[in-house]
Amino acid sequence: MATTETVKAKTLLGECSAEFLGTFILILFGVGVVAQVVAGGIGNHDSIAWAWGLGVTLGIYVAGRMTGAHLNPAVTIALAAFRGFSWRKVAPYALAQFLGAFLAALVVRWNYTEALNKFDPGLTRKSQIVFSTLPGNGADIGVHLWGGFRDQIIGTAILMLLILAITDLRNTAPAANLAPFIVGLVVVGIGMAWGTNAGYAINPARDFGPRLASFITGYGGAFKDQFGEVYFWVPIVAPILGALLGALIYDQLVGRFLPIADEDEEPGRIPEEDTTA
Repeated sequence: MATTETVKAKTLLGECSAEFLGTFILILFGVGVVAQVVAGGIGNHDSIAWAWGLGVTLGIYVAGRMTGAHLNPAVTIALAAFRGFSWRKVAPYALAQFLGAFLAALVVRWNYTEALNKFDPGLTRKSQIVFSTLPGNGADIGVHLWGGFRDQIIGTAILMLLILAITDLRNTAPAANLAPFIVGLVVVGIGMAWGTNAGYAINPARDFGPRLASFITGYGGAFKDQFGEVYFWVPIVAPILGALLGALIYDQLVGRFLPIADEDEEPGRIPEEDTTA
């Protein structure tokens, strides 16, 4: 006997719930792998890059049906600015993303308590890098606050540009629901190519949520970098600017030249359910 799926109207609560859980999954894999490599000595930079990419992919699959899975306040803001996403939803989405990242980081902090305490009994910046980014990944390679700021603009611009290219139905969008996998590969690539200067946060929720979680669980210097400068705002502000820049570049150099897929569809507009990050 044939069955039909009950159609339910989307609610803001449901959308925020999906953004929360999708971001939660992302951070479980991302922060979890860094804890394993740094405190446990298992794995390396490549395993970090791959696990972050897998976390993005799995988070998108969790939240994709409800929201398209932004999982990133910078992406949400860019979609509002360039794709008609409702501005009234930006703050609730961002709050859900931050909460998901924060609580996931608390789970990682709890689970890796013994390894972190043995590796770094003083809970210093030696293990702070498990939870949040620092210029030069905590080492002195000549990169300071403004170098990290520049790096995060560039990295997030790359991310946003490629998200729009991958999900634009007028372009060569991946078929068979492969977009989440391809976006995950984008994050792997950014991690492998753009991870040196500032740890490729490219997501305000990814950085501030775990940073706050580490602060309230003993990392007193969480909001400063290794040079004593207040750094927490860099992975918040710079990714937002980068996402706006990346969306602008895509639309101006590619998007505006593509054919309109449907005569009823607004030129250059991607349906909400097809936008992922």
